Amino acid sequence: MHSIGIIAEYNPFHNGHVYQINKIKEKYPNDIIVLIMTGNFTERGEVTIIDKWARTEIALNHGIDLVIELPYPFATQSADYFAYGGITLLEELKVDKLIFGSESNDIDTIKTIASIQIENKDFDNLVKFYSKQGKNYPTALSCAIKELTGKEIETPNDLLGISYLKTILKYNYNISAETIKRTNNYHNKKLNETISSGTAIREALKMNESIVNQVPKDTISYYKTIHTMDDYFDLLKYKIITEEDLSKYQTVEEGIEKVLKKEINKATNYDDFIKRIKSKRYTYNKISRMLLHILCNFTKEKANQWKKPEYIRILGFNQKGREYLNTIKKDINLPIISKIKREKNNMLEFEIETTNIYNIKKNSNQKEEDKIIIKGE
Repeated sequence: MHSIGIIAEYNPFHNGHVYQINKIKEKYPNDIIVLIMTGNFTERGEVTIIDKWARTEIALNHGIDLVIELPYPFATQSADYFAYGGITLLEELKVDKLIFGSESNDIDTIKTIASIQIENKDFDNLVKFYSKQGKNYPTALSCAIKELTGKEIETPNDLLGISYLKTILKYNYNISAETIKRTNNYHNKKLNETISSGTAIREALKMNESIVNQVPKDTISYYKTIHTMDDYFDLLKYKIITEEDLSKYQTVEEGIEKVLKKEINKATNYDDFIKRIKSKRYTYNKISRMLLHILCNFTKEKANQWKKPEYIRILGFNQKGREYLNTIKKDINLPIISKIKREKNNMLEFEIETTNIYNIKKNSNQKEEDKIIIKGE
């Protein structure tokens, strides 16, 4: 049985995701689809608008066969960490092929750039050079790519694709890669008729606007209550005010903790706080990740301790997914976790802690428990 891997947040699951899954099924109708999905917090430094169990249910209802959790230390960091965690789990799960959305839909160029980043000694020096000029990391990366290859790669999915390919090439993983043309603008905050970005849909939900044309009809009921970072702003504010040493948290660097302390009492909400700190060097997403690490007590010590995924956490499967797991489990090196109460693992215990923080929001029904969503039962 061949297998296709997807790495995603589904925050929220929308018509663009349906399009991707349908395209995969058209081309590979008999293959299993394995999803590596973030838990309750994202690579952009946000809480997921609905919890991981709800998103697992939705994924299984729309053609995914097996859902595996991407642990917090990889789900909430920059592209290279995010990609490494997801790809490493796919390799452990014996997945044959990664398929991801791409603005350029040019896998050969993405692969070439990934190999240059690994093999060309000048690349890192160029990124440092452009960073010293005050450019943020994604822009410095794009400038270095253009100087060495003459090609411009600035769009987020292509940049993430480079990180995927870098992991595959660097660790010599047995995974091939393929792209599907992305059909919408990632940064567009306005809703389109049918396929809109996750950013636009989240903004619409915050403003109580209808998203009935942008997501599958059977998912609408999941969004009656949503989580946003504003729900956690008071808790974050308390931590920043009372914490003596903010620099111990992952990605809090270069003295920015002084700026956080200075601005926190002036800010009226989460978004306002970030805009007070934002600069050319510190992008909105970089600050969001930093604040999320403070909120969830993700320290530099923990980040250094957890360099690679330590387990495979099953969130859900259908019959096809169950059968696939049964065929490969004897060849998997990491422990497969279905019962968290009987496991003793520091990374998993930290995941449970972050879920408890997620659950502080009023009306949250989610619990970190021995639970697998099984489609068809």
